[in-house]
Amino acid sequence: MRRLTVVQLLPALHSGGVERSTLEIAAALVAAGHRAVVVSAGGRLVQPLLDSGAEHLTLDIGRKSLLTLRHMPTLRRLFAETGADIVHARSRLPAWLGLHAVRGLPVDRRPHWVTTVHGLNTPGRYSAVMTTGERVICVSDTVRRFVQQHYPAVPAERLQVIPRGVDTAQFPRVARNDLRPRQALAKDVPWLLEEQGPLLLLPGRGTRLKGHIHALALLARIRAAGVPARLWMLGTDEPGRESYLSELRAQAQQLGVDAALHISPPTSRIAQAYAACDLVLQLSDKPEAFGRTVVEALSVGRPVLGWDHGGVGELLRQLQPSGAVALGDAQALGERALALLAQPPSLPSRIPFTLQAMQRDTLRLYADLAG
Repeated sequence: MRRLTVVQLLPALHSGGVERSTLEIAAALVAAGHRAVVVSAGGRLVQPLLDSGAEHLTLDIGRKSLLTLRHMPTLRRLFAETGADIVHARSRLPAWLGLHAVRGLPVDRRPHWVTTVHGLNTPGRYSAVMTTGERVICVSDTVRRFVQQHYPAVPAERLQVIPRGVDTAQFPRVARNDLRPRQALAKDVPWLLEEQGPLLLLPGRGTRLKGHIHALALLARIRAAGVPARLWMLGTDEPGRESYLSELRAQAQQLGVDAALHISPPTSRIAQAYAACDLVLQLSDKPEAFGRTVVEALSVGRPVLGWDHGGVGELLRQLQPSGAVALGDAQALGERALALLAQPPSLPSRIPFTLQAMQRDTLRLYADLAG
């Protein structure tokens, strides 16, 4: 296959699933001998991107301002000068700029246009740009159904499901009775070893949508049933979230579970955190497009309990049906948690949603488009 030049567009490179997928595809392109260019406003992930052999152009193409339109000629020149074969947009405002820049080139010099629908964004004309690709990558069947429901004019053959994947080497299977991960983490989080009993883990940002209130109510139910469980909210303690954290702690005190709760900042040792716990919770009120937490936890060998909607429900039904509970059914959630803690379920020995599969299928899509 000839050497391709692929340009990916997104707002910034700070953190998050979209950013991680961008780096993963850029690395795969370089490893396969292609040229990978990323355009964003920059961020802490620029250096890892450059370290992979990819290139970065700093343009603030994600800021919602009329001034952002001035970047369109720069994008058009970039596509022309690099001889871009593929332009791949991963977010709405960069997609609008990229689409018009591509259309401004002569037909015989236009790169192929690809979009990825990473989230279940509010339907409408602004979000519709993510369905304009010659190929529209959907990160789950949930996303494909969402696109077909809200944008029925998009031909089904343009939609391609390429699930996000995890690097199973970074999330290796750990035996349930292996205490080493908890002991290793206890150097930074001594609370982990202060008491015995089942440990529940709710990983996620400090935002109301992640379902922290549901997790606290669940903890109270489990402890009321005589099981001395504790709850670790990992990644919730973030700058600017102080008011929300105070609200969570007050709620925990009201429920009588404040001594069994620990809230901590994000960590790069998330795989160890999964391995240190007995049950991972995914209780987001808003349906998620994919639900990477589910796959990461199952890869490590820890059961998951979550609401049966969106990408989380889709993954649980396929990989661990015992972990899916009807949205909002607090009583069923408590009963299922007690059952999973009393008798851990058998988990899949092989996780199909791997990083390598996602990279392979995306590069294959590029190659098919470029002929």
